[in-house]
Amino acid sequence: MRPISRRTLGGLFGGGLVSAWNPARAMDPVRRTGKPLIKLAVAAYSLRQLLESKGGKPAAMTLEQFAEFAAGLGLGAIEPTSYYFTDTSNAYMARYKQFCTRLGLDISGTAVGNDFTTPDAAKQKSQMAQVVAWIEKCSILGGKTIRIFAGNLPQGETLQKAQQRCIGVIGEACDHAAKYGVILALENHGGITAKADDLLTLVRGINHANFGINLDNGNFHTADPYGDLEKLAPYAVVVQVKTEVQQAGKAKEPADLKRLVTMLEKVSFRGYLALEHEADEEPREGVARAIGQLQKLVGNQA
Repeated sequence: MRPISRRTLGGLFGGGLVSAWNPARAMDPVRRTGKPLIKLAVAAYSLRQLLESKGGKPAAMTLEQFAEFAAGLGLGAIEPTSYYFTDTSNAYMARYKQFCTRLGLDISGTAVGNDFTTPDAAKQKSQMAQVVAWIEKCSILGGKTIRIFAGNLPQGETLQKAQQRCIGVIGEACDHAAKYGVILALENHGGITAKADDLLTLVRGINHANFGINLDNGNFHTADPYGDLEKLAPYAVVVQVKTEVQQAGKAKEPADLKRLVTMLEKVSFRGYLALEHEADEEPREGVARAIGQLQKLVGNQA
């Protein structure tokens, strides 16, 4: 099946979409001026064990407490991942933005767990509606980016066909994002983005002013994860950092955070570097230690 057409998307979500999408030419790396500026943040996913309700019991930490925790670490921004909002009304988004502003916190962005490779038209429509809704919520929060995903290769389908569908749908979603000044950041998150070259195929095909990469240092399980990250760094609009990496055929090992920061400085990256802590340890302790390491590496920029 073909992806939702631009005309169909306009009918579903009110029309008036701008035309920033130009798939006719390859996307260039992000143009940056000035010296590198790496601003630290922490993703709510880092504290998922505390933010998730379990067995009918309320979560041990609210999003407000998460924000207070981040401010206490000296951070200037957070990513309140969409999964942990118990109230997803626009009114709550406005209240949460105000709460964070009083703490001196910016909202770097958020994330939505979409799947844009499904060939099922009804599911594709549902996935698009979810992304569109969170584009608007992210705008209310004052967020700059939304982490999005591509999806897995559907059974019996070629990679090229799944890529073509994904390119079309993401391009249309970016049209909607352009109305709100939000950038959609595609994460290297397995599936059809498990390899750097396959992700670059999507990037170059989408070619939209409201599109870029969310570069995650822990998600490439290839023979040369750092080499793959270097290929993608010029297209990064936001970066997600994990404290562990796993090379193909090997066990997890501590991430070379200095190498990652140096990599970003080489491409004059100016944006948020958000910690997404996944290591098996008490989350508050692990997050505090990792943020301390990163603050030293980027010169305590918050």
